[in-house]
Amino acid sequence: MFNAKVFVAEWIGTFALVFIGAGAAVSGFGGLVGVALAHGLVIATFVYAYGHISGAHFNPAVTFGLALNGTVKWSDAVYYWAAQFLGAAIAAWSLNLFVGNIGVNGIQEGATIGLLTSPSPFIAMAVEAVLTFFLVNMVLHGMVAGKAGAFAGLAIGLTVTFAILAGGPMSGASLNPARSFGPAIFSTSIDLENPDLANWIFYVVYFIGPLLGSALAVGVFKFLNSGEVEAAKMPPKKK
Repeated sequence: MFNAKVFVAEWIGTFALVFIGAGAAVSGFGGLVGVALAHGLVIATFVYAYGHISGAHFNPAVTFGLALNGTVKWSDAVYYWAAQFLGAAIAAWSLNLFVGNIGVNGIQEGATIGLLTSPSPFIAMAVEAVLTFFLVNMVLHGMVAGKAGAFAGLAIGLTVTFAILAGGPMSGASLNPARSFGPAIFSTSIDLENPDLANWIFYVVYFIGPLLGSALAVGVFKFLNSGEVEAAKMPPKKK
């Protein structure tokens, strides 16, 4: 059933992530560290702001994982995705409008690409899968299972930060199809002669990669929280 409050929360959170995260990349201030902190701080902030409303996904791969886990209904996941992609698209449009005259590349500096994206797309896909695994793993254990408690927002934000620090040069460290989708509307970063949205590499790396990593995280989460593990934690019965 459609929930307008959830839709608005996911829209705003994803808009902020793309506008601030891609904006940091466009400005170039702080380099890779600045970009990583921009993304991580936005996530941490909005988890605390909207976590009680929508769960603060702001990422189609996170929503996909939570739907696989049964935390979110698949019917609800559809409007989560609609809000996320719409928020990302409008954020990218706004950013492109504002920064169009800053440099010759404009918003293309905010595209999530790395050194492996074009020459080694399947390796870049694997990088995105690994990094997204870390993120969804943290969301499941820290937020869904409640292991991080009041520090869940900080833990998730730090996960995004270290993922970008490690994977940014390799694949761009998107971990988020919506985050990549927004700037891709206006960029030709993968192939200068073709829009990124028309390039098959874009979907392999930035859609399939994160979704695979998310699915893997759900599988590991269920394994680590299986009944056998819970039984092993119980004290032995007295004879």
